[in-house]
Amino acid sequence: MVDVLSHCDDAFLTANGIEKGIMQLTDMARGVELYDRIGPATEMSGGSAANTIAGFAHLGGKAAYVGKVKDDQLGRIFAHDLRAQGVTYEVPLADRRHEHETGRCIILVTPDGERSMNTYLGVTEHLAPSDIDEATMADAEWIFLEGYRFDGPESHEAFAKAIAAAKGAGGKVALTLSDPFCIDRHHQAFARMIRDDVDMLFANRAEIMAMYDTDFDKALTAAAQQVDTVVCTESEHGVHIVSGGTRIHCPAVPTRVVDATGAGDLFAGAFLWGYVEGHDLETCGMMGNIAASEVISHLGARVEADLKARFRAFGLKI
Repeated sequence: MVDVLSHCDDAFLTANGIEKGIMQLTDMARGVELYDRIGPATEMSGGSAANTIAGFAHLGGKAAYVGKVKDDQLGRIFAHDLRAQGVTYEVPLADRRHEHETGRCIILVTPDGERSMNTYLGVTEHLAPSDIDEATMADAEWIFLEGYRFDGPESHEAFAKAIAAAKGAGGKVALTLSDPFCIDRHHQAFARMIRDDVDMLFANRAEIMAMYDTDFDKALTAAAQQVDTVVCTESEHGVHIVSGGTRIHCPAVPTRVVDATGAGDLFAGAFLWGYVEGHDLETCGMMGNIAASEVISHLGARVEADLKARFRAFGLKI
């Protein structure tokens, strides 16, 4: 996805039928309509899992990305930006004759820093099993799956192919639930994947409660009975990590919120980097919180500061 970020007030959201703080799917016509109505905008590469992988690579992690863009201007910008971060990206661009364009997300940021996303999936919706390179999946220590990508005619099959290749070679699977509405659309598929395949589950408070249809603590307990490690963020209240019967809480890092876009994405990227580097769960949680605090301090969902320097400033030994 390519993000189109613009500031607005709550009245604009109401006037345009936009629900605050969530991701809503749109078609191309609605995307064009909103684009014409918003104020000055900033365009930059985005996409939830792409943000996570970019953050992971920023820290020095070796990563590859699988996602579909078109051979158009936005698609070429997206591919360039990801490769410039050191990420391997070899999925062929969709042909220019494809009926859909590269996906884009109009992100409206209100004065409180909350982001409301209006997403035209475009060609990204058409990620197919043929886009999954089994050798790449088999070579991975972890694969990280994005819940948003469940929206697509062949996405579930693509996920299944990636999981089979990774698990067959001894790899592990992390999944982020992405959004409560995404869970509503694909609850059974999520439940089956979590039960059968997921080793590490990322979610925020609203998502995990939607997944398990119960209160927060019971939802954490239920998730921990199905996966090895549950990592659940709670905005300004930090993160809760449950693994091996132990629950850890890491407080949030206070910062002025400019734009909440990408907070969970960069949290996951830093957490995963810490985890594969062998750090304990509490340290991983703090790394995630520090990364999230950096990305919400400015517009856009990609890191602008040196995260390792920030880790050291907070006393973390890396």
